[in-house]
Amino acid sequence: MKWSFLLFFSIVFLIYGLINYYLLLRGWQAMEQAPQYKKWLVFLFLFFSLSFIAGRFLENIRLSFASDALIWIGSFWIAAMVYFLMSVLLIDLIRIADYYFHFLPAWINENRPFAKWIAFLIVIGTVTLTVVAGRINALSSQVTHLDFNISKNAGARTSLHAVMVSDIHLGTIIGRARLSALIGEIGALKPDIVLFAGDILDEDLGPVIRQDLGSMLREIRAPLGVYGINGNHEYIGGVEQATAYLSSNSITMLRDTAVLIDSSFYLVGREDLSINRFAGKNRKLLSEIVRGIDTSKPLILMDHQPYNLQEARDNDVDLQLAGHTHHGQLWPFNFITEKIYEISRGYKIIDNTRYYVSSGFGTWGPPIRLGSRPEIVSMRIAFKKVRN
Repeated sequence: MKWSFLLFFSIVFLIYGLINYYLLLRGWQAMEQAPQYKKWLVFLFLFFSLSFIAGRFLENIRLSFASDALIWIGSFWIAAMVYFLMSVLLIDLIRIADYYFHFLPAWINENRPFAKWIAFLIVIGTVTLTVVAGRINALSSQVTHLDFNISKNAGARTSLHAVMVSDIHLGTIIGRARLSALIGEIGALKPDIVLFAGDILDEDLGPVIRQDLGSMLREIRAPLGVYGINGNHEYIGGVEQATAYLSSNSITMLRDTAVLIDSSFYLVGREDLSINRFAGKNRKLLSEIVRGIDTSKPLILMDHQPYNLQEARDNDVDLQLAGHTHHGQLWPFNFITEKIYEISRGYKIIDNTRYYVSSGFGTWGPPIRLGSRPEIVSMRIAFKKVRN
């Protein structure tokens, strides 16, 4: 497992380095009109591109303002890098096409240094505005309201108001301010039960403990309780420590278990698919978890990654809740997640099972969102009594 991690991160760093080298090279070439600024380009490029790595390195030694600042700068750079790469590739494709078809105005070819400098400035301005817009969007959460029926007996309970949130990613980037906003919005909805569908924590517990985010989590109130499951990021950061921390702060963590809530409905929480890769274990089959329970009662399932949706239908699940996808988080990656997952985001009914995949509340990596907004899901479920 150690060698597989080393290989994975080596490949990631190699790709990251090559992309940044390519962007620096193209930026250097574009500054023929203004050579006096080239040394500043190199300095800023090295600073921005190495900030995230340096910040994470410092974070592992000692949490500090410097490590936080570098992680923030580096996180924004990752977003900018994506859109710089897209812009430069587009320009290069146009140049290649013009080489064969000669469609660009003559003045561009006659004034190449000036044209490249103008293109350089336009790209910087466009990417900067894109990142700013993405940051504003990442701070603008929305509540998605769902109303639907489940045709099963829920004892004395005829309805349920559940609030689900996934992918908060608490840590250096998603800290006290964003968590306070989330808690306020949950409180305003006055739910019967709160469900956290994985990736509550980003990775490392250090920034979470330093900001004492656990004391804020304890402020969340719901008559039927607050329940959560592990996502892949709890496993990346150390699942046992993550689970212990969340459990100690008033979140009931479900780990391949089913619980009967209010003698009315069952809530099932599955371990994340990452359990095999990070813990060397296999999670239970859903059929094992629900074996012996009364399936005439409503059955709600939380499973962080929306894979193998058929399994829920095979086991009489009425509602499955998931996250993980972020719906790509950055445009145009949403087109990729739509190809990978049967449901990348939103509500879908297949046979008698309802599914909701949330685009999540927080961010991972770049602290911006383009193509989806941070989401809190408010579900009002009516239970229909069925005569025997």
